[in-house]
Amino acid sequence: MMLPYCQSVLSNSPWRFFRFLCRALSTKGPMVYDAVISGGGMVGTAMACALGSDPHLRHKKILLLEAGQRKERSHLPQQFSNRVSSITPGSASFLASFGAWDDISVMRLKAFKRMQVWDACSDALITFDKDGMEDMGYVVENDVIITALTQQLSSMSDRVEVLYRSKAVGYTWPAPYHNGEGSPWVQIDLAGGQKIHTRLLIGADGQNSMVRSAAGMRSVQWSYNHVAVVATLHLSEPTDNNVAWQRFLPSGPIALLPLSDTCSSLVWSTSPENASHLLNMDEESFVDAVNSAFWSNEGYSDLISSAESILRTAVSYLMPTGTSTRQLPPSVSKVESSSRAAFPLGMAHATEYIRHRVALIGDAAHRVHPLAGQGVNMGFGDAACLAQHLSKAAFIGQDLGSTKHLLQYETERQRHNLPLMAAIDLLKRLYNTKQPPIVLLRTLGLQATNAFPPMKEQIIAFASK
Repeated sequence: MMLPYCQSVLSNSPWRFFRFLCRALSTKGPMVYDAVISGGGMVGTAMACALGSDPHLRHKKILLLEAGQRKERSHLPQQFSNRVSSITPGSASFLASFGAWDDISVMRLKAFKRMQVWDACSDALITFDKDGMEDMGYVVENDVIITALTQQLSSMSDRVEVLYRSKAVGYTWPAPYHNGEGSPWVQIDLAGGQKIHTRLLIGADGQNSMVRSAAGMRSVQWSYNHVAVVATLHLSEPTDNNVAWQRFLPSGPIALLPLSDTCSSLVWSTSPENASHLLNMDEESFVDAVNSAFWSNEGYSDLISSAESILRTAVSYLMPTGTSTRQLPPSVSKVESSSRAAFPLGMAHATEYIRHRVALIGDAAHRVHPLAGQGVNMGFGDAACLAQHLSKAAFIGQDLGSTKHLLQYETERQRHNLPLMAAIDLLKRLYNTKQPPIVLLRTLGLQATNAFPPMKEQIIAFASK
């Protein structure tokens, strides 16, 4: 009877199965890889593509382990998926570096050129755009991203091996300084009984990362006691639909992201009780609730509005070009059948991203509220940064699992991720209240930021990485 491991390799490629047999016959004990990525989601698969496409790593043995099945489609469904990501220009450049962005562009994406964020308790708003109306970002279905990445992996099968339906069930860690006893590498035990050794294990296995837990890497985390309701919405009439809308309600932010000239994706952060109500109401009532959330003046404060009006008048006098024209979001006419879903929200951050021969990327290292659309972009940033440091290490002949360059990766990413996570968490808490002093504070802050173009440009530059 053929081993499950062999069956998986044979199903992917007969040539790779032949190479597997050659290695099995020519080596004693488990095979040793230079790098193994555990987790084949968007970030893990992008990590494998980045390593497989790097010329300095072309002679390295790279393996991607994915517990699920191969995610590649022969054709694109007509209906949009309800799980989408807002991709920054920086992430698009990373995906383009190994060809995946070209595949995504051929399939389906929608660029947005402007963002409008406003408060439900006042008239305060802030808009973001670039000179010449350049693309600020792109809304892409997660399934499209995975399909494009899988296609790229297929084109580099001679450099990256992929084992689908292969789940890691245990890890054995080497001592920091090898004393000649035992293996100097990380040992990975697979569910089928096979064992794999690797010089570097990259944990890309999500927020409940087994790699992080098994390595003893702690994570600071908490729940927001909020749920994100997602759905695919049809607009009342066709439009350019190139604006990303977000309104801060007292119960949580609601966002409308463009998918096409006639469709948008909804991400509504709210309490578990309201989320359950939204999921169970009939389609017509749900559409009315969405339109009301974007248009209703419930929670509006006349006192706050008067103070905000005074500030706006002063700003327009001192900085005539520092004010923004308010746009009205498009109205929704229909929700795509069976597109409504919900998932819990929280914040998490690993206290360390690396240890000897181990590195964490993506949700295994951090988790954020979706209000800024930065989750997967932070993960792609991790993958790009780690790939760059591993490329440098390979170029000068260093061990990929050496702590020296892994520490450089950790330092660089934590300097970027921690301030961003703190800002997102602060915004979440600042806007989750109707207390007049706090509402007034955030109203003045939003208007002041909106009136100062250099500050907005810095925010755009930081969030676009």
